[in-house]
Amino acid sequence: MKTKALQILRSSERGHANHGWLDSYHSFSFAHYYNPEQMGFRSLRVINQDVIRGGEGFDTHPHRDMEIFTYMLSGAMEHKDSMGNQGVIRPGQIQMMSAGSGVTHSEFNASLTEDASLLQIWIMPARQGLEPSYTEWTPTEEQLGANKSLIISPDGREQSAIIHQDAYVYRIQLETGEALTHFLAEGRGAWVQLVKGELIVNDSEIFSGDAAFTEEAGGLRLTAREPVEALLFDLK
Repeated sequence: MKTKALQILRSSERGHANHGWLDSYHSFSFAHYYNPEQMGFRSLRVINQDVIRGGEGFDTHPHRDMEIFTYMLSGAMEHKDSMGNQGVIRPGQIQMMSAGSGVTHSEFNASLTEDASLLQIWIMPARQGLEPSYTEWTPTEEQLGANKSLIISPDGREQSAIIHQDAYVYRIQLETGEALTHFLAEGRGAWVQLVKGELIVNDSEIFSGDAAFTEEAGGLRLTAREPVEALLFDLK
């Protein structure tokens, strides 16, 4: 999926799979959903919006050569991996795992009764065969109220989680009428995934589950029509 001018991927245009215990929407081709026009965007390969039933989850399974992070929307998820990491993440937090040369992990809803909702996102690493690693990100007091927070970067600046790719991921939080501008450098691409609310990206309006993406350098203007939560990816 490649473009210069701003384009929109509507929530209704995503792939969908409901397995009972897992209800998932796929922005890009994934598992049994295949669309040759939606194979990824630059190094961004997977954005799955998942709702996982209480007491359910993903049994232990392997990954390699992929940067994988989970962004919680509601509920709580428990993670265990072959590196010895174990923890529970909640809304606003992320877990970042570099699968590298190979790792196994499991993810389960930490509640037996309440659903958990999350975004699972895969970004291809700049190099293969890296040593696997794992980090968690929790916003500071300052970041809790910030309209734009860096949550993932290649160098860990601003207390962000580290990714092995030239990729910067920001959490956007805007109140009604608030706006900000993100500058996209020449030769890079931006993907805005709207988690909730209504947002105008330049002159295009998007709604919960929609995405806006572009490879056109310059200012990307985000204006909230109602309270907004979004992820903004700035990718080489």
